[in-house]
Amino acid sequence: MKRSAVRRGSRRLVGGLRVRLVVTFVLVALVSAVTATALAYRDARTAVLQRTQNTAVNDLRERVAAVGAGLDLPPDQKSLSRFAAKVSEGLGARIVVARHQDLTAVSDAYADTEGRITAELRAAVRSGDGARFQRVQWRGDPYLVVGTPVTYADGDRRTSGLEVFLITDLRAERDDTAALLDSVRTGTVPVVVLAALLALLAAGTVLRPVRKLGRATRELAAGDLGSRVAVRGHDELADLARTFNETADALQASDAELRAQEAKARRFVADVSHELRTPLAAMTMVATVLEEDADQLPPDAAHAARTVGAETARLSRLVEDLMEISRFDAGAVRLDATVTDLADTVRASLALRGWTDRVVVELREDVRAVVDRRRIDVIVANLVGNALRHGAPPVTVTLAAPGGDRVTLEVADRGPGLPPEARERVFDRFYKADAARTRSTPGGGDRGGDRGGVGPGEDGSVGQGGFGQGSGLGMAIALENARLHGGTIEVAERPEGGAVFTLRLPLRHPEEEEERDG
Repeated sequence: MKRSAVRRGSRRLVGGLRVRLVVTFVLVALVSAVTATALAYRDARTAVLQRTQNTAVNDLRERVAAVGAGLDLPPDQKSLSRFAAKVSEGLGARIVVARHQDLTAVSDAYADTEGRITAELRAAVRSGDGARFQRVQWRGDPYLVVGTPVTYADGDRRTSGLEVFLITDLRAERDDTAALLDSVRTGTVPVVVLAALLALLAAGTVLRPVRKLGRATRELAAGDLGSRVAVRGHDELADLARTFNETADALQASDAELRAQEAKARRFVADVSHELRTPLAAMTMVATVLEEDADQLPPDAAHAARTVGAETARLSRLVEDLMEISRFDAGAVRLDATVTDLADTVRASLALRGWTDRVVVELREDVRAVVDRRRIDVIVANLVGNALRHGAPPVTVTLAAPGGDRVTLEVADRGPGLPPEARERVFDRFYKADAARTRSTPGGGDRGGDRGGVGPGEDGSVGQGGFGQGSGLGMAIALENARLHGGTIEVAERPEGGAVFTLRLPLRHPEEEEERDG
């Protein structure tokens, strides 16, 4: 499951980078192509128009110079028309317009020239400063109009009042530049496609080590401290991979050291607990003898004997709890699970400790589950004992099976309850809850707010199995036993006051369920 999640995360990461890289390449290529197209179109259009414009100006000057020498000024309409016709000879299909004061002559009698020669151009030509030209749109088509004044040939460059205009059709040039634009625009498509292919190739080359590094990082986060990446090359990605491997090596070494220290600590606790059992057994026997003869001793000696006996018993229970919790930490605990009637188990646990008359029970009958009866007894002893010692009556034990596939056991009291910070840590080992929950127990004195343990009953009875009797480990052991069954224990505050602990267990242990399905 973890590896599939790692693969999905890696695909999302690399897929996102690949898409962004391809999009960036394509956008850069597209912008470059559009920019190049625009510049090429502008330069080509300018060059074509400039060439046409220069040619028209030069041709008009040459023809006017060649024909104007034989023209008598001022001309009449006939001579002016003949002049316009001679100027147009050799200029192709271009139209020549000659004007002298109120007379106008056109080389093509059928041509409409009024809309193509603007007032601005006429005024510029009339000023006598040489040839002038203007590009105009007439009926949707482009035209170049060149105008020049005719001067006298006596050297003083005085204008004769004769003005000549040349109208050149620019549709051919427009079509040429449009064809160039279409060809460049058509060439943009393969450029963009090529950029996308190059981006994919670059993504495969650049993102492959990123994908491997991402996979290794997620495997490391999932707990595989042996995950490494191959280092190839000497670029930034290689440095990153090398740094990752060094970090993983340091993390694996630290983990191994911590595991070794933890194993040593567990062995130390287990060894100390085991070594203490023999002298504690002897001390227990001596304390038992002293307690039996306490009535025959002076008051101070009797109190001391009873105190020694109670504390020796508590120390013995602490040693047993330490050995049990060390077995949980080492993973050496196994369930002796059988099909068990939970209502009978709860009643037997309460009766064994003399709590039957002190607890209100609401037990659903015929609730059977595959559990370890001894460990369920330990859980019940810790939950009920803590409610009796730290809560207030009535203490209620409720057994129910609300979902059909799970069973719940609630232990509620009417005491002051637990503050939120205590509810979060009540299952911690040796955690001391608020003193407001503390009540003194006979023979044992005040427990200092130890919500994690179960004190002996008022009749002096001791719990089955010896777990959690005021050691500070009781609730932690209860939770470990619940988890061992595939369940959990939750703590909450009752709306009407008091704390409620809820044990939730599956009706069939998960391992048993797997064997049955298999």
